[in-house]
Amino acid sequence: QVQLVESGGGLVQAGGSLRLSCAASGRTLSNDAMGWLRQAPGKEREFVAASNWNGGSIGYADSVKGRFTITRDNGKNTVYLQMNSLKPEDTAVYYCAARDGRNYATLPRNYDYWGQGTQVTVSS
Repeated sequence: QVQLVESGGGLVQAGGSLRLSCAASGRTLSNDAMGWLRQAPGKEREFVAASNWNGGSIGYADSVKGRFTITRDNGKNTVYLQMNSLKPEDTAVYYCAARDGRNYATLPRNYDYWGQGTQVTVSS
């Protein structure tokens, strides 16, 4: 059974930083594309950042470019999202997701496995 477990969320002031982690069990992620997506109250789940299977190809939503960084450590079966210069509009539940394929995707429906989510709240 595949489990993705996010950690690192919390409450931070605008301009601050957080680092999210996503640890996998039950599946080796080294051949999977990985993504971070988020969902704010009353809004649809949206793409934030993603990495292909080896980190050689990475994509970001325009709203987070230059502020967020996705990295992965396949040896630890873990993916990270470093979030800097946080804004109140970044407040959301952040989900880690794995895709059964090497190329990353930006649409939520193209991910096969999901974590339970971690809350990020940015105060103004």
